[in-house]
Amino acid sequence: MEFFKIRRTIPFMRHALVFNIISLITFLLAVFFLATKGLHYSVEFTGGTVIEVSYKEGADVDRIRGALEKAGYKDTAVQNFGSSRDVLIRMPLVQGQSSADLSQKVIATLQAENKEAELRRVEFVGPQVGRELAENGALALLIVSIGIVLYLALRFEWKFGLSAIIANLHDVIIILGFFALFQWEFSLPVLAAVLAVLGYSVNESVVVFDRVRENFRKMRKASTPEVIDAAITGTISRTIITHGSTQIMVTTMLIFGGPALHYFALALTIGICFGIYSSVLVASPLLMWLKVDRSQFVKVKKARSDDENDGAVV
Repeated sequence: MEFFKIRRTIPFMRHALVFNIISLITFLLAVFFLATKGLHYSVEFTGGTVIEVSYKEGADVDRIRGALEKAGYKDTAVQNFGSSRDVLIRMPLVQGQSSADLSQKVIATLQAENKEAELRRVEFVGPQVGRELAENGALALLIVSIGIVLYLALRFEWKFGLSAIIANLHDVIIILGFFALFQWEFSLPVLAAVLAVLGYSVNESVVVFDRVRENFRKMRKASTPEVIDAAITGTISRTIITHGSTQIMVTTMLIFGGPALHYFALALTIGICFGIYSSVLVASPLLMWLKVDRSQFVKVKKARSDDENDGAVV
């Protein structure tokens, strides 16, 4: 399915060096912000107090969040738990404050807004649990990256796998760089979004790589940059349809999903935008720099020897 078809090949690889320099600068800035500011981890990673509150009727999560902020409780995570009547509140770790005292103050604040608020459960989550979550998240990212490289190396060739993983990790680091720069809260849903972006970007890279391999077999007299340019141009319509549809859905979550989905949708938005850029203008130039050529996909027929030519009947 195509909304439009570009008949003239766009020379993307002519500006490959410029694209790679822009990518390198963006990547280094993201690393700089991660090193200097660090991520603003949520309660799941840093530890804190988990409070479960129940209501007789459906709970207004936004109203609860507003009441807690008005009372001076910052960086709290409020979400429905199990049903619309149960609410789970995560409070950051505060030195010198016990979970029991904090829970009593929180339930008093909520009962001032709604007398039906009932305290169900109070738990303390230590920083050790948060550290394990962070380590498991990093391990998951590493395993996914290795799996992507192996898959692409088996499907295409090791140069394709290396190009794709460099481009996709470029997206991940930039997402983390944005969260470090603006000190947005990095939570488990955001980590899930980062892993989703990694797989999503690979899908786009595979589409372009498939077309590159196909063009190497069809365009016998074309150079490698011309083959890559034709592959990118030929998949532009598909890219616009796919990413446009996905972005519409993510934007809907960003606008109407509320605070619970805000940073999740924000991470996906950044990842989709940079995923298009990296798949087309980072991974593809890397293929060219790694000297991918036709001989890796097309068997070259050997010319007949002189003896065979001499013995031929004229």
